[in-house]
Amino acid sequence: MRGVREVPALPGRKELRAGPAAWTFRPRVVAVPIAGAALLVLVAALNIGKGSSHIEVLDVLRTLLGGGDRRESGIIFDLRLPRTLAGVLVGAAFGLAGAIFQTIARNPLASPDILGVTWGAGVGAVAVIVVGGYRGQVSGAAAEIGVPLAALIGGLVAGLLLYGLSWRRGIDGYRMVLVGIGLSAIGYNVVYWLLTVGDVDDAARATTWIVGNLADVGWESVGPVALALALLAPVTLGCAHLMDGLQFGDETARGLGIRVDAARGTLLLLAAALAAVATAAAGPITFVALATPQIAMRLARTARPPLAGSMVVGALLIVGADLTVRMVAPDLPVGVLTAILGAPYLIYLFARSRRSEVRA
Repeated sequence: MRGVREVPALPGRKELRAGPAAWTFRPRVVAVPIAGAALLVLVAALNIGKGSSHIEVLDVLRTLLGGGDRRESGIIFDLRLPRTLAGVLVGAAFGLAGAIFQTIARNPLASPDILGVTWGAGVGAVAVIVVGGYRGQVSGAAAEIGVPLAALIGGLVAGLLLYGLSWRRGIDGYRMVLVGIGLSAIGYNVVYWLLTVGDVDDAARATTWIVGNLADVGWESVGPVALALALLAPVTLGCAHLMDGLQFGDETARGLGIRVDAARGTLLLLAAALAAVATAAAGPITFVALATPQIAMRLARTARPPLAGSMVVGALLIVGADLTVRMVAPDLPVGVLTAILGAPYLIYLFARSRRSEVRA
């Protein structure tokens, strides 16, 4: 018998049957990314159409689907699409990375910018931009490859340090956050020290990148993050069952047959890589990875951050923030707006965590 029917033993779930095979799913977990993707298309089209030569949403969509005249095609594909597409990819990568970190740490405060991974990637990228540029060793195509590669290495090193320093017969979420804050402070100060040893022009470009900016993003920045998502997102989605087990604690996960240390280490490296390539593309856009998984979790009403929902909400958050910046203050980097909006949310999380400890 084919069709979709309710599963009485599992409230909130449905079962999809196709002959002898059956799959259970939560309708809201499926609906959130679908509805978010539809809204993302609309916001992205608005962002692409915004500019000195305004293009209507329907004209943007028609041009993206192969229509439109030569003038509109040139404006959209050569000038505006890279910025918006980078925002979509970077937001998805940050959202997915944040969902992984918060799941393995079982702490809503865990995100790559707070845990030091983003600033580890920043150290690698700024070193190439400033030191390499100053010495004349990095230019052209080499710079396009070197910056993402250096950011990836820096983010992975920071992730390994985070795991090694946080592990004491298992991972405690609050210990991971405390260690991550220390690593973030170190990375932050190393980045600003690097700015003092390079050429003034290179340091100025790096400073603009540090605050998180999509204004100067081109197709060369879209490629690495698109490739990383194409490779890492399917692997991460395939590890969803591991995250389902890890959320119940180490002993329960071991009882389910999960090799806890190997699973947590693999997931942490995946999250660090995603955060690193996103940082390399647009800079350390803060608080997106922190807030996105919690928003997606509340929309989907799940016990842990949903992976697909976090990706879509992250993309929507960055593209929406970029559109807001372009409408209100065109010279303001998008990272400044996300920081302004994210700081009160971080304070709220700290206050809520403190109240939970007092009640316990």
